[in-house]
Amino acid sequence: MAAKRTVVEVDGREVSISNPEKVYFPDLGITKLDLVRYYGTLAAPVLTGVQGRPMGLKRHVDGITGEAFYQKRAPANRPEWIETARFRYPSGGVADEVVVRHAADLAWLANLGCIDLHPHPVRAVDLEHPDELRVDLDPNPGVGWAQVREVAMVVRDVLVECGLTGWPKTSGSRGLHILIRVRPQWTFTELRRAGLTVARLVEDRVPGLATSKWWKEERHGVFVDYNQNAKDRTQASAYSVRPTPDARVSTPLRWEEVPTCEPADHTFFTVPDRVAAMGDPAEGIDEALGSLETLLEIAEQHRREGRREAPPPDDRTVAAPAPGKSSGASGRRRSTMPLIEIARAATKKEALAGLDRWKERHPEVWPLLADDDVLVDSMRGRSSLWYRVRLNLRHVPEDQRPPQEALEVDYDPFAAWRENPELAEQWRASRRNPTV
Repeated sequence: MAAKRTVVEVDGREVSISNPEKVYFPDLGITKLDLVRYYGTLAAPVLTGVQGRPMGLKRHVDGITGEAFYQKRAPANRPEWIETARFRYPSGGVADEVVVRHAADLAWLANLGCIDLHPHPVRAVDLEHPDELRVDLDPNPGVGWAQVREVAMVVRDVLVECGLTGWPKTSGSRGLHILIRVRPQWTFTELRRAGLTVARLVEDRVPGLATSKWWKEERHGVFVDYNQNAKDRTQASAYSVRPTPDARVSTPLRWEEVPTCEPADHTFFTVPDRVAAMGDPAEGIDEALGSLETLLEIAEQHRREGRREAPPPDDRTVAAPAPGKSSGASGRRRSTMPLIEIARAATKKEALAGLDRWKERHPEVWPLLADDDVLVDSMRGRSSLWYRVRLNLRHVPEDQRPPQEALEVDYDPFAAWRENPELAEQWRASRRNPTV
């Protein structure tokens, strides 16, 4: 009979691991205990990316085949040596979040089902002044990895010209991250403005390859996601194992590796040997503190030139909502694009099944759509993701565009609140006071 619980000792601390043989990656046979050992082996470089930072918990308690859920607040039943920090969100919510300090903390998080780690770009010692600027290169559907690498090298040049050092790493998914440590003397608002400035400078140099446009339906090429610098955002840290079928790892790179690197080469199985052989490419990142002054000066110049931080209001129309819905495919905002909404679903599988049904009903329209005209969005619910599918009909002649129809899948992630006002009020109270 498989052991129900085992205890591992990490740097003098004992960590209880429940169901250690529970399989997290079915195709590879990677168990919970295997994940604990992975983070133990790479504890030093992993801590470089997360140590001292509050983090949200993304928990895969049933492994990668189950639905993950998000938990901002540290579990009440935790070891006395787990540190927390009270993080205040722009929405007004407050959460006592886990702060990793020791290698044993990593084992404890793996036991909770935290396959990857998601820290904020700020340290617990000063929660109002972030110390990390994040550039997230996110390719649109149909955009190849070679283009991501090309844009990354442009980002490096922009940063160097602004007196900053970038540290690249694969995201472990389709994109690439570049981290820039900065002195903790600027606000989150200034950090985000600096990130937007990087995105615009990159877009100005390679407008055919990269974009800074925020609305998904208006993007092309590689999106330089500056909003990863907003106060409420977290990002998978260096050496995080990602919940992908091949167990890819968000892996730090040397710049000379970027032009030829392949994300699939960096996995749970290969990265420990890579670090043992070549060391950690991110070594020294904590000493490379830069300044946002140059980027903020350029941001002010952009402002004087009339470049806004958000699309200005104008006379564009809001997309009509599906029958029975109060908002359309673009929410209540205004959009230049002819959008329709197809599905709102609890799972991605259900959302894509709804899209398949729509395709069967409109076989003459589907061939006219480009890869990036199909917008599959993962949306944050109260504690878990739900999925929305939209279509951009920009490539469909106006007289052939299907109207907005009833949703193929109509999931309401907030139905429980509307049906139970007391539950909703308890949740609101927990945001105001994390001890509730």
